[in-house]
Amino acid sequence: MSKEKNNKPLIAITGASSGIGLACAKIFESQGYPLLLMARRVELIEELDLKNSIAVKLDVRDFGEFKKAIQIGEKTYGPVDLLINNAGVMPVDWFISQDHSEKMDMIDINLKGVINGMDCVLENMTKRKHGTIINVGSVAGRWTSDWRAVYNASKFGVHALTEAVRREVSDSGVRISLIAPAIVDTNLLNTSTNLEIVEKYKTMKKKINNGLSSEEIAQQINYIYSLPQHIAIKELVISHVNQKI
Repeated sequence: MSKEKNNKPLIAITGASSGIGLACAKIFESQGYPLLLMARRVELIEELDLKNSIAVKLDVRDFGEFKKAIQIGEKTYGPVDLLINNAGVMPVDWFISQDHSEKMDMIDINLKGVINGMDCVLENMTKRKHGTIINVGSVAGRWTSDWRAVYNASKFGVHALTEAVRREVSDSGVRISLIAPAIVDTNLLNTSTNLEIVEKYKTMKKKINNGLSSEEIAQQINYIYSLPQHIAIKELVISHVNQKI
């Protein structure tokens, strides 16, 4: 991967090896931004050979590992100007039958991982009075639904965290936004072990043409960031027109 410096600021993306994270990496790379791409499956990022990018293996649950990854990117490209907290998991199952470790993974990755990312960059952004954090939430952070009790809890947490911290730093010039997609055609179900529910979920997706694409969500993230710094889209809830919630 090329590590040539340019005049554009650094964009850091978690969960960058697939889905929304990968789509974001491609769209910002096409615009010439330097990228810090973080994921557990870092080899999938390396295979893309994106220009002006650094790929770092990262488990967002590990705060020390997260800080080190940010330091690696900033050493080459300067301070992070945009952090996209995208990493997440959604193993679907009924609460009463779901494995306890799956529940804890959702809390640790979906919520604590976002806190770790914000803790790595926010203080420096407020000192510079510039920067943007976009947290990838979900409509599951607004409404509860079958098979996703703990996922709901983790995303409700992301929504509350984003709103509260946005208010806290609102006079600093730093933007903190939340994008809350409904069904998106990604591999988010891959960690699910209840195959009967997975099939029901896939059937539901087919009724709305599999929902939105990762690229469509990435376009909206790009739009949020592309606005002048004084314009903050606080929350964007987005779905396929045929999806009811």
